[in-house]
Amino acid sequence: MTDPTLMVDMARLDFAWITTMHILYPPLTIGLAVFLFFTELRWLKTRDEDWYRLTRFFEKLFIINFGAGVATGVTMEMAFGILFGPFSQAAGPFFGNILGYETITAFMYEAGFIGLMIFGWGKISPKMHLFATFNVAFAAILSAFWILVANSWMQTPTGVHLDKGLFLVDDWTAAIFNPNALTGFPHMLVASFEIGLFFVAGVSAWMVYKNRHGTLFLRSLTASLMALVIVAPLQITIGDSLGRSVAQHDPAALAAMEGHWHTYLPDGSPNTRWNVVAWPDAAQGTNTFQIGIPHVLSLLEDHQWTSVVPGLDQFAPADRPPVLVPFYSFRIMVAAGFALFFIAFWALILKLRGQFSVAGLQQRPWFLRLVVLSALLPFIAIWTGWWTREVARQPWLVHGLMRTSEGVSQMSIPAEIVWFVGFLFFDLVVWAGTWYFFSKVVRKGPDLDAPLSQAYPPDRLGSLPTPDSTAERPPFIRPSA
Repeated sequence: MTDPTLMVDMARLDFAWITTMHILYPPLTIGLAVFLFFTELRWLKTRDEDWYRLTRFFEKLFIINFGAGVATGVTMEMAFGILFGPFSQAAGPFFGNILGYETITAFMYEAGFIGLMIFGWGKISPKMHLFATFNVAFAAILSAFWILVANSWMQTPTGVHLDKGLFLVDDWTAAIFNPNALTGFPHMLVASFEIGLFFVAGVSAWMVYKNRHGTLFLRSLTASLMALVIVAPLQITIGDSLGRSVAQHDPAALAAMEGHWHTYLPDGSPNTRWNVVAWPDAAQGTNTFQIGIPHVLSLLEDHQWTSVVPGLDQFAPADRPPVLVPFYSFRIMVAAGFALFFIAFWALILKLRGQFSVAGLQQRPWFLRLVVLSALLPFIAIWTGWWTREVARQPWLVHGLMRTSEGVSQMSIPAEIVWFVGFLFFDLVVWAGTWYFFSKVVRKGPDLDAPLSQAYPPDRLGSLPTPDSTAERPPFIRPSA
């Protein structure tokens, strides 16, 4: 006889693995697509070959990542029906339509223009190619919007009612623009910009550190880090808004994220504290160990010195989410976000001091190494942020309407193990292949030998702007490092 609890746990573990591996790729696709649009636009405006070479180089990394995202996304679509059949059937009237919108309005849209972007060099005009690149970036953002709408609806299911086992839509506007989506989508979108920019910065810093085409990659390093001076603090600000939204619409999730068991009292009692570290004990309904700072949780959630912030003691034990995973995942995400913020502003200080040059940075190898390593932090932040979001929603699959135990497929444990091993093997092969081809492209470096005229004959280039008047060199001739 199948153990129902084990069956639910296995389904959750299997789907957690699938989403954890898939979410590595779509945010980077968005971030790189936007960066490619920027570099190609710079090329068209300045007619500087360096921007063209950077576009073609990072485009190769984009293509590899895009392919990995498509492959792992297909397995995730399969997993809905295999692991969560009852949920897929019940949520079909809304969830299925939203995924259909994503396929029709975003994925197919992107697929059409990505062919022009990849194979259109020299075959379509430069401005038309830029238009194709823009649409690839726009379609990737639109795809993320629909996916976040679907997931956010599971967090705050508005505009629907449950009737005879089906979620029927009463108000499409309310369902699509549900409260969590209003902050959850911007948070993920800016995270995608951040992960793309730090990926570019990490690759560029590695090239400068190794003294490989340093002058060329200094441009992408400068552009990405200076953009992050705006993006990194913006992400922190949006994250604060999302946290306040969670506190309003799912206080149990917020309490789990903060290891907050006992309701805050507005009288300044010892419980009015934010836990920096803690070890939760669900059986006893408290933390066996904690180090906290008084009043900080109230300041974070209500922007007031003292306020009532519900603890987990306000919810029945059966309705409480797990605490350990969201508590520490949330803190790792926040720590990574602030680390990225400080690295970006460190780069700004070097720039303002006139030290952001190839020679200046090579005299500071510790900074370049730090930027290379920092390229991993956005991936860690997205992972831990997603774990926080999904685990803190438990025990609900659709908050307040369907429990996870009601939405899983009735499958034997051996069958779930087989699916888990299959998905595990597939995702690891895709991941290994992705990093193999990433490293191969980076080792080879940009193609500096092929003349630009092979991609764009003089008659096509003649429609472009003239080179930057400040350049003290003929067009398309790079100065030595």
